Amino acid sequence: MSSNQLLNIFIPAAGRGERLRPITDHIPKPLITVLGKPVLQHVLERVSALSFNKIGINVHYKGEDISCWIAQSPFKDKIDLFRENKELGTGGALKNAEGMLEQGPFLVHNSDVLSNIDLDRLIKHHSESSHLITLAVHDFSRFNSLVLDTNGCLIKVDRNSSGRLLAFTGVAVYESEFLTYLPDGASSVVDSWITAINHGHRIGTLDITGSFWSDIGTVESYAASVFNTLRDEGETVYIHPTVKGCSDIKYKRNVVIEEQCAFSIPVTLHNCIILAGTRVGVIPEADRRSVDPAEAPFLTNCIIGPDFTVHLDNTEIHQMSGPDKGILIGTGGSDRKYFRIRKNNKSVVLLKSRKDDPDFMRHIEYTKFFRRNDIPVPELESWDPDQLQAVFEDAGDMSLYSYLRCRRHKKDIEGMYKKVLDVAAGIHSIKIEQVKECPLLEERIFDFDYFRWETDYFLSQFIAGIKNISVNDIDTLKKELDLLAGQTDVIPKTVMHRDFQSQNIMINTDMDLRVIDFQGARIGPPAYDIASILWDPYYRLDDRMRDTLLDYYIAEMKTSTGSGFDARNFSNTLIYCRLQRHMQALGAYGYLSRIKGKKYFQKYIPEGIRLLKEDIAISGDYYPSLNGLIAGF
Repeated sequence: MSSNQLLNIFIPAAGRGERLRPITDHIPKPLITVLGKPVLQHVLERVSALSFNKIGINVHYKGEDISCWIAQSPFKDKIDLFRENKELGTGGALKNAEGMLEQGPFLVHNSDVLSNIDLDRLIKHHSESSHLITLAVHDFSRFNSLVLDTNGCLIKVDRNSSGRLLAFTGVAVYESEFLTYLPDGASSVVDSWITAINHGHRIGTLDITGSFWSDIGTVESYAASVFNTLRDEGETVYIHPTVKGCSDIKYKRNVVIEEQCAFSIPVTLHNCIILAGTRVGVIPEADRRSVDPAEAPFLTNCIIGPDFTVHLDNTEIHQMSGPDKGILIGTGGSDRKYFRIRKNNKSVVLLKSRKDDPDFMRHIEYTKFFRRNDIPVPELESWDPDQLQAVFEDAGDMSLYSYLRCRRHKKDIEGMYKKVLDVAAGIHSIKIEQVKECPLLEERIFDFDYFRWETDYFLSQFIAGIKNISVNDIDTLKKELDLLAGQTDVIPKTVMHRDFQSQNIMINTDMDLRVIDFQGARIGPPAYDIASILWDPYYRLDDRMRDTLLDYYIAEMKTSTGSGFDARNFSNTLIYCRLQRHMQALGAYGYLSRIKGKKYFQKYIPEGIRLLKEDIAISGDYYPSLNGLIAGF
C-alpha cells in the first residue's frame, strides 16, 4: 500500500443481531442508539475523519430502515449502499462490494464496534508493511482466538490453541488483492484469511491493547458499551432533550433515557437504559423491585423498550475491577479511586488513595469535623492510614448536576438549590474558634498567595495551554491579578468548601443531600462558595432565580450568625470571588483535559468563558489588561 493512496471504507451492517433480541425485533443493530446517536453514526463520525474515497455499507435485515436513516444523515453523499437479497456473511459482503473495493486498499470497520483505536496509526502501520491484511487486535480474554507467531502475524484461528492468543477488534486494513480469495456467494472472511495464508500471504496485526473498545453484540455488551461511553463523557446520567414527564424520576447509578420517551408515573431507576420511543406507565409486577413500600417502582439493571424489559447481569455490564469486585465510580477530576463494594450486606464506597496523596488525612479529619458540626458529608465507617484506604457511606450517583439533566419545574429547582444553600450556610456559620478542633483545616488559609496561585494556574493552563495566547504586557496583567488577590484576601473569612459546585452535591433517593470532595476545604471568603454554586459552569441558572437564591442565602446567614454577617460587604465583594472562581475553573478544565487526558472537561469551557466575560463586564474598569485579555477569547 502506498502511503499517499486514499482508502475506501466498508462498514458491514446487514446482520440480524440475533443475540440482541428482543431489541433487534424493533430496530436494526446499526441503528441502536448510544447516548442519542445510532452506533452507525458513531462509527461514521470516526471513519469520516480519515482521508478516503468512498464509504460502502451493506444492508439486508431491516435494510430499508438503515437506508432511510442514511438518506437523512449528513453522510449520505459519501456512502454507497450494497443491498443483499440474502445474507452473504462477512466474506460475501466484501465480495458483493468488489466493484468499489477493488480500486485499492480499504478499511473495514464493523458497525457494532465503539472504540478509540487510532485508525491513522493502523493505516500507517499497514502501509509500511508488505502484508496483505493488517488486523487491529487486542487482549480480550472472552474473544481471544487469533494465534500469532513471534512477529505478530496470524497463523490460524483456534480458541483452544496453546500459542499466543489475541482477539480481533472488527477493524482491519486490506489490500484489494484479498478479494481474489473470496468465493462468490455467502462466505466467512476468516476462512478466506486462512486461504490467503496458505497461498503464501502474510496477515499482520497491530496490538491496540489498552485502547477503549466495546461492541454491542449482546444485550449485556450493549449495556456495557452505553455505560462505558457515559463514563467516558464524564457523566452518570443521559436524558435526551425530547424526554417528557421525567421531573418525578429518581436515579440510582447509571441511567440513560433516549429520545421521545415519556413517563406517566414516578419511578426510581438504577443501571437502566430506556430505549427510544418507550412510554413508561404501568409497570408489570414482575419488573418491580420495591425496596420500600413508600417508594415509587424501582427498576434496576435492565433495558426497557416499547413492549419489553430485558434484565441484565450486573457483573457483565460494569467494570468490576476493584477490591471485592467493586465497581469503579466517579467522573470528576480527582486522581483518587472510588469503588462501590458490598460490606455487611449494604453498599458502601471504598476510597483508595495513591501513596503520595497529601489530602488523605485531611479527608478523614475533615469528615469527622464536618459530621460533628452537622454538615451532611458521607459518614466515615472505617479507615486504614497505612494502606491509605477508607470506607464511607454510599452517597449514590445522582448529583445536583445529574438531577438537573432532566427538565424540572422551576419550583423544584429553586427548592433543591435552597436545600443546597442551607448546607452552604451551615458550613459558613461554623465558628472560627471551633476550627481549633481540626488542626489540618486551621492551617489551610485561602490567602493572597493562594489566590495568586489560582490566577497563575489560569494563565498557564488555560491562556497558554488551551488558548495558546502569549500575553504582551505580562507585568501589567500580574499587577492587576495582585490587586484582585488583595481585594479578595481582605474579605472576612469563614470555613469554606472551596469547590462547592453541582457535581459535588449528591442527592439520594430520599432527596437528602450529601456533600463530597471537600478535602480542599479552607478558611476563606464564603462568597467564593456562593459564586461556585450560583454561577456554576456546569449548570446555567435563570438570573431571576439566582437573585432569589442570593436573597435566601443572605437571610439564612443573618439568621444563623446574627450580627456576625455583613450582607452589604458580602454583596459588594461577590464579584471578586466570581472572577477568581471562574479563572480557577477554566484553569482546571485546561489542566484536566490537556494534561490528565479527561477531554470531557472541554465541554464546560464555553460556559466558563461566558461567565468570566459577564464578570469582567461588571468589573473591567478596575482591571483593563485582564479585560482586554478576556475580550479576546
